[in-house]
Amino acid sequence: MTDYLDTLSVLVSEASIDSLSPDTLNAVRDVTLDTLGAMVVGSQQPENVAFASTMTQRSSSATATVFGHGLKADPMTATLINATAGVALEVDEGNRFGGGHPAIHSLPGAIALAEEMGATGRDFVESALVGYELESRIGGATKPRLNVHSHGHWGVIGTAVAAAKLKGYSARQVREVINIAASMSPANSWQPAFRGATVRNLYPGRSGHDGLLAVDVYESGFTGLDDAPADVFGTILGESFDRAAAMANMPGEYRIEQNYFKFYACCRLNHPALDAVFAAGAGARLDPDEVVAVDISAPSMLDGMLGEYPENMLAAKFNVPYAVAASLVRGSAGVDEFYSDARGDERIRELAAKVSVNVEPPPTPVPAGGVPPTEARIRLAGDRELVGRAAIIKGDYGNRLPRERLVEKFHALNDPILGTSRAAEVVDAVSRLEELSDVREITALLAG
Repeated sequence: MTDYLDTLSVLVSEASIDSLSPDTLNAVRDVTLDTLGAMVVGSQQPENVAFASTMTQRSSSATATVFGHGLKADPMTATLINATAGVALEVDEGNRFGGGHPAIHSLPGAIALAEEMGATGRDFVESALVGYELESRIGGATKPRLNVHSHGHWGVIGTAVAAAKLKGYSARQVREVINIAASMSPANSWQPAFRGATVRNLYPGRSGHDGLLAVDVYESGFTGLDDAPADVFGTILGESFDRAAAMANMPGEYRIEQNYFKFYACCRLNHPALDAVFAAGAGARLDPDEVVAVDISAPSMLDGMLGEYPENMLAAKFNVPYAVAASLVRGSAGVDEFYSDARGDERIRELAAKVSVNVEPPPTPVPAGGVPPTEARIRLAGDRELVGRAAIIKGDYGNRLPRERLVEKFHALNDPILGTSRAAEVVDAVSRLEELSDVREITALLAG
């Protein structure tokens, strides 16, 4: 069998913006805009404000922007802070084909290092592209253990590869960096997310930080295993690692073209149920007092998503009954629906107790698109019933929303922080990303 690491390393070293299709380039722009927005809006959470202040005071240089704070730090520290902020509100993109959330793990380090280097937009596009690609492919080849959360693990590789591309590494050098980075992968479980422990938000920050560190480690002369991904992801973090799967469908669409964008501010595992609930209501606001019960039938679900009524914001974002109840009471599942005033709403608390989730095996054969449907049955007073179904969530590959919705999301999240005018400048700069002579044109706008 062809050595998968050699194949992937050649992909990284030879990737060129000149060979990208318009669709691929648009995907890089859109993922960049969405991820930058997630980092800026998350930067305002109290713990992230304090973290940025503490860490920048310890930084030895000030060459990379800490988004939303008017601060600068060295690239590793800026990556740690920015990536941590980027998952605080659960609005960052992801990829159901592998890697969990590739952009928030690989893009913060790429843009921090690109800023320090004064790299062009073209350089950054190539870096973001290959970092995302490698992280998603290595993640897709891994069968994670049951309690292994899809944050952090492959991010060290994604960031290290993005940095290697910026530095112009050869395929041989890329392979060595992948092996070093894999052995630096953190181990993270689902439990902090289910229980609302915000240390969970450090997962991508830590992996991005260590991805840049992996490049420094390599340049210092350290060596890695010949096949570290199979060692780490096939025996410790995963039940198995499929080398052939890491090369599946090559050449073909880049993984960044197959992502999903979030239009609900919570864990993606909530989204099929929320889509089904909104489909059942056909966009109409329901009177919560008329709801007798809500029955969700899902093809799969993590037990931790069905826990007791959440005590904090993060736990609420990983709780299906809460998300469903909040969406029905307030007509939305945005950022505000998970803050304390919403969680304290007795109407939501009472309705959440009426939500049941039944896990049913997916049908055979699997429907077109490869995603079994989720069904919501809303039982109302007077023996009335509303039924909705959803498979591929809104914003995902195969069920895209217009790009205008992504721009609207960016403005809604970030206008209060950047101001409408500056937020529009960010959107404009990202729309011509590959034309920028220096990525600092964007990072200067994101200081806050």
